[in-house]
Amino acid sequence: MDWWQQDKFGMFIHWGPSSVAGVEISWARESHPFDHLGELNNVPDEVYDALHKEFNPVEFDADEIVRTAKEAGMKYLVFTAKHHDGFSMWPTELSGYNIMNTPYKRDICREFAAACRKYGLKLGWYYSTRDWYHPDYLVDDNSKYNDFYHGQIRELLTNYGEVSVLWFDHVAGAWNDYRFKELFDMIYELQPGIIVNDRAAKFVHGHLAGTPDPELVELTKGDFHTPEGKVGVFHKDFPWETCMPMSKGPDGHGGWSYRPEAITASFDKCAEMLAACVTGCGNMLLNIGPMADGSLRTSEFENLKEFKPWIETYGESIYGTEGGPFISGQWGGSCMKDDTLYLHIFRWENGTLELPALPRTVLTCEELGGETITFLQSDDSLSLRIKDGKKRSLHSVVKLQLEPGLELALMPVEGRAPRKQHGSLVDPLASNKKSGE
Repeated sequence: MDWWQQDKFGMFIHWGPSSVAGVEISWARESHPFDHLGELNNVPDEVYDALHKEFNPVEFDADEIVRTAKEAGMKYLVFTAKHHDGFSMWPTELSGYNIMNTPYKRDICREFAAACRKYGLKLGWYYSTRDWYHPDYLVDDNSKYNDFYHGQIRELLTNYGEVSVLWFDHVAGAWNDYRFKELFDMIYELQPGIIVNDRAAKFVHGHLAGTPDPELVELTKGDFHTPEGKVGVFHKDFPWETCMPMSKGPDGHGGWSYRPEAITASFDKCAEMLAACVTGCGNMLLNIGPMADGSLRTSEFENLKEFKPWIETYGESIYGTEGGPFISGQWGGSCMKDDTLYLHIFRWENGTLELPALPRTVLTCEELGGETITFLQSDDSLSLRIKDGKKRSLHSVVKLQLEPGLELALMPVEGRAPRKQHGSLVDPLASNKKSGE
C-alpha cells in the first residue's frame, strides 16, 4: 500500500457502448437482474445490448488521455474493463460481447496499459462482478458464472503486464454462490504486489446470504475502503479512497459515463475535493467519461489542464503527506510531511483563521503561491491572518515549519469530536445543485 498512500491522486475512467446513447453506463439498461431497479432504467435491454454495434471511438487516444492525467498530477489510472452491463473492453476469449465485435475492433485495455507504462502511471482495472447480461449470472449454484469471471480476471492480470490495482464493484447473491478464496489466491499468485478494494463481496450480506468464515470476510474487505460520490470522513484507522465523478447528472446522480446533460464541477471544486480527501487521510480517484467518439468533453479536459499549474504550486502539500493533526471540516484541513504542516484553508473569517494551539513551536509560516500570511502562536491558539485581511484566492495553502518533536495528537477544530468531518463537506458538489454551476 505504500505507493498508493504516497501518491494520493488517480484517474477513474468509465466508458463503454453506453456513450453511444449518452446514457448512464449499465444503469440505463432496463433490466438489473438480482439488483435494485435504480433511477435510470430507461433503455430496453435489446436496445442497450446492441449499442456496441455502433461503438466506434475513432478519436480515442490513450496516449493523450494518460499524458493529460500525468500532467494533472495523477499517479495511477483505473479503467472500467467491464461494468455491470457485461461488455468487455478487451478481446476476452470467454464472451463474444466484447470490443472486437464493435466497428472499432481494437483492444482499448491494451492501449491504456501501454500508455500507463510510457508515462509511469500505475495501472488498475475496474471489474464488475455483477453482470446483468451474462446468462449464467446467479443461475443454479453459480459455478458457470464463477468459472467465467475468474477466467476474465485471469486474462486481465496475465495479458497486460504489471497491474497495481484491482477495483471490484459489487455482486448480489449469497456467500456460497462464490469461490472467493480461490479467486483471491489466483489474484495474488498472478500479481503479488496488487492491491484490491473492498467491493469483491459487497452486497453479499443479509439473513439469506449465509454465515461465512470470518477469515473470508476479512479477505474480501481488501486493502482500502471506497466512499462513492462524497468525500470520506476523516479516518486514520484504515485506508480509503473517494471515487468521484467530475460531472454529475442535473439531479446530482450518476455522471460516471458520458451523459450530454451532465454538469461538470468547477476546477476549484475539484481541487477542493482533492485537498479534502488528502487532509482526511484518504485518496481521490477523479472520474472522467469519454464521449462516444473517444474524445473528452471540453469541460472535463479543461479541468484536467488546470490541475497542472495548481499541482506545480501546491503538489508538495499533497503527495507523501499524512492527514492531521487538525480534524478536517468546512474550514479546510491539514496534513503533515515530517516536521512540515500544511493547512488547506477553504474558509477564512475576515482574513483570519483560529486553530487550536500546537504543542510544538512554529518556526516559519508562508502561503504557497501568493498571499503573505502572519501568525500568532500562544498557549491557547494558533492564529493566522492574511495581509490586509483580504482573501485573494478560493483555496489557500499555508506551509508551517515546526520545531522537531513528538507526533502530534489529533485535534478537533470546529467543536467536533476527533475523526468526524463536517457534514457539509461530505458532498462538495452539493452547491452546484443550487447554483446551476
